[in-house]
Amino acid sequence: MRVNAYIGIGANLGDARANVQDAIARLARLPGATLLAASSSYRTAPIDSSGDDYINAVAHIRTSLPAEALLQALHAIETAHGRERPYRNAPRTLDLDLLLYGDQQISSPTLSVPHPRLTERAFVLVPLLELAPAIAVPGAGPAQAFLPKVADQAISKL
Repeated sequence: MRVNAYIGIGANLGDARANVQDAIARLARLPGATLLAASSSYRTAPIDSSGDDYINAVAHIRTSLPAEALLQALHAIETAHGRERPYRNAPRTLDLDLLLYGDQQISSPTLSVPHPRLTERAFVLVPLLELAPAIAVPGAGPAQAFLPKVADQAISKL
């Protein structure tokens, strides 16, 4: 079974733009996955965090990997970029979040899908809607409906 999945990508340490682009390239080479599309890159201010502005994007893949295996593959890409997790919302060289995995709702000790803050963050919603304007968030409804909630969050397309 192949599933459409959406991956949130962000970075604000080192060469953040290059890190985001490399993450997209690595997703394109991920065994068991096909990169279908990547959004534009966006610049956003940190939320609940500190440090430089973030560079964000969203990738759309089709994968045969189970959700937990995909998450582990995303963590491996982060680790390859020197990702450290000294504290919650710390600045990062690369952050990859599994936003959506088909129409599934997953709640396990290691994974929550849809991503729990997907509908609260412009840096996720805007690039996601660029790729899939009519997409619905399982259990929550059309993603488009959440844009007014994030209208006060500064985001600019690069």
